[in-house]
Parts: sequence; structure tokens; C-alpha cells
Amino acid sequence: MPELPEVETTTRGLRKEIVGLKISDVWTDLNTKDKRKIDTVANTKYFVYFKKEVLGEKIIGVERRAKNILIKTSGDKIILVHMKMTGHLLFGKYTKKITRIGKSEIVSWFPKKSGPLRDPYNRFIHVVFELSGGKHLVFCDSRKFGKITLLNTKNTGSKHLKNLGPEPLENEFNLELFKERISKKPKGNIKTVLMDQSILSGIGNIYSDEVLWHAGIHPKKKVAQLKEKDLQLMFKAIKKLLTKGIFFGGDSMSDYRNIYGLPGRFQLHHMAYRRTGEKCRKNKCNGVIMREIINNRSAHFCSKHQKSNGR
Repeated sequence: MPELPEVETTTRGLRKEIVGLKISDVWTDLNTKDKRKIDTVANTKYFVYFKKEVLGEKIIGVERRAKNILIKTSGDKIILVHMKMTGHLLFGKYTKKITRIGKSEIVSWFPKKSGPLRDPYNRFIHVVFELSGGKHLVFCDSRKFGKITLLNTKNTGSKHLKNLGPEPLENEFNLELFKERISKKPKGNIKTVLMDQSILSGIGNIYSDEVLWHAGIHPKKKVAQLKEKDLQLMFKAIKKLLTKGIFFGGDSMSDYRNIYGLPGRFQLHHMAYRRTGEKCRKNKCNGVIMREIINNRSAHFCSKHQKSNGR
């Protein structure tokens, strides 16, 4: 799932490309009966409302909150996009192809030009915004778990943005606030607590593994067992690694691509995540990276320098 650096990379790209453009049409082939998606474009009735509200509106800004992308329109509306596990937004010029099979019509979208947008990971297009100037903003999502919905600018306290912790890269996020936040779950495994979006915003499986590797902390260690030095090392690692993730354009170990269809490069700098069985890269450490399931999520850690649970 895209985490803070991937979502921030996408947000910055969109801010550069789509602000000032108008939405001339919206298309989707999503059609679900899942009640959990009743207020998203995946629900056909909601899509009718969504389309009516955004057509003709100008995009006036793009922001990020946690793992959500917020596209602000001139009509006092916010298009909220959550990429979930395999989703990503792409920007460029697309062409529509209609294939007729009997009485049925199958609509497909393809980039007009060759290049990164034609990466196989970018072919699962399920939502298309047609924009002024012949440009398109498309949502690619192989597993269809992503979420697109609409908020009022005066109601950003919507359930879609509820119970989110502070942003780790904001200046206001200091060591004392970090300690205060994670202390809310004293009995929790630190790996799980770092990924809890109500505690901190934006950290997921990848960056929690990397933070704990750099801080030398076992992922199953309880929050209450952490010492002051552990907390300081984690805090520094969070700031450093999230910033590094943005610098390298996000992590594309899996599906994630930026708005131009290009992969990020943070996966080339992993120390723990998905390096199971490989030698630890810490200087003078003879450990091996191990994998363990913790609360139904995989954790990758060094067998030597990340202190065992309870020590």
C-alpha cells in the first residue's frame, strides 16, 4: 500500500500538473454492491451524484492528509482519493477504445504515446477524469480497493478523514509529541503502533520496518518497554526515512508508480523490508534479515542488532 512518501510524491506531481485545469467529463467502469463503498464512485448511484458535482469545476489545489489525496475544486468540493493497496493516479493524454461483444460494450483507455504510462502496472484503469487541454487524470487499481469520494470544503471532519494522527514531517511534530502519541498504546507491539493511523499518519509496512531497523528495535517490543534512547532513535529515523522516501520518489517494490507512470527508487535502499534471508547491511553486524507475522502483517528485522522482545 502506498505510504506517506508515495502519496506525497503523487500530491506534488498533481499540484504541478492539474491545478487550473477544468473537469470536462468523468468515467468509471466500477460497479459494486459493497455497502462499505456506498459513498464512493464505485457505487453507481453515488457516481451519478459525484459526476454532477464535479463537471465543469476548476481544480484549484491539491493537498495530502495522511494517505489521502485531496483535490480541491472551485465548487467548494474536495475529491478525496485513497490509493489503498494497489492504486495510483496517472496524468497524460489517453484515448478511449470501445469494443462491442454482442449487445455489450467494453470501454478501455490507453495512453496516446509510448512511454512509462504504458508500463504493465499502469494498465488497470477504472476511473478517468477528462480535463481541459486534452489531458486526463486516471486512477489505476489492479485490485479495485481504492477509494474516490467527494467532500465539502466546510466538512473536512468527514468520516473519511476522522481519527487521523499528526503528520510526522510537520515542524510541530517533535520528540515530545511522538512520545505522547505512541504512549497511547503502551501494551502494543511497536511495529503495530507505528502503523496505527490514529497514532501517526502515513506510516505503513515498508517504512515501519525500515525505521525499526535503523533504530535497532525488535518489531514485537512493547511500547512500555522502550527506553528514552529507543524513542529518540525512532523519532530521528521517522523524519529521516520519510524524507528520504520522498526524495527517491516513493517505493515501487510493488505496484506504485508516480503520475507519469514511473517507478520510485526507495526500494533500492531497503535495509529490512522484503530482504528475508539476506545478510544485514549494518556495519559489523553478522545478522540475517528475518520475517515474522505480527498482528496479520509481515515484519522484517535483523536477527542480531534489533534487540529481542522484552530485552
